[in-house]
Amino acid sequence: MTAGMTFGNSAPDASPYADEGPYGTPVVHKKAGMTRRGRVAIAVAGVAIVGGGTIWFQVHSAAVAKDEKEAAALQIQMKRLELEEMRIRNEQASTDKKVATASAEKVQAAVDKCVKDSSDLIRKGYGSPSRSAVVADCKQQYETTDGSGMQAASNAQDASNRGGGGINSPALLGLVAGGGLAIALFARKGKKADA
Repeated sequence: MTAGMTFGNSAPDASPYADEGPYGTPVVHKKAGMTRRGRVAIAVAGVAIVGGGTIWFQVHSAAVAKDEKEAAALQIQMKRLELEEMRIRNEQASTDKKVATASAEKVQAAVDKCVKDSSDLIRKGYGSPSRSAVVADCKQQYETTDGSGMQAASNAQDASNRGGGGINSPALLGLVAGGGLAIALFARKGKKADA
């Protein structure tokens, strides 16, 4: 059968060169591009990505701000501990100075008493000691007995008296080390949250 011939009631084709599908229906060529459903899907995905990114950025910014506040609070606490340590050291130095002053006053009083007691021997005759020799002997006698040995004993006595109620330097160093460890842990936690 040739195209363009008609048999029976069938209508002639408008064009004998029309494309026909496997069942005799013409093939409709669609325009290239996306369908409406595809465009809607891409728009929804874009809004979800932008919204999710915005929410993630806000949460991340809040976490970073919180970590910075915690770090600042820990830094303030470390400064307070350093000030407390300085105050304790100043008190210790003041106490040591008072003890040294009291010890020096005791030595001076003993030397003065020794010189006063020995004043009747000064310049009494040939071979008798001079005043400077008596003073030097008294200083040597009382400074060696009351000097380093008595100072060490008084420092040990003060340390044993104050040990029960105050903060000693090993405990303070432990507090400072603990604060540093806490800062390191918070910083590490912040890095893990960012990753």
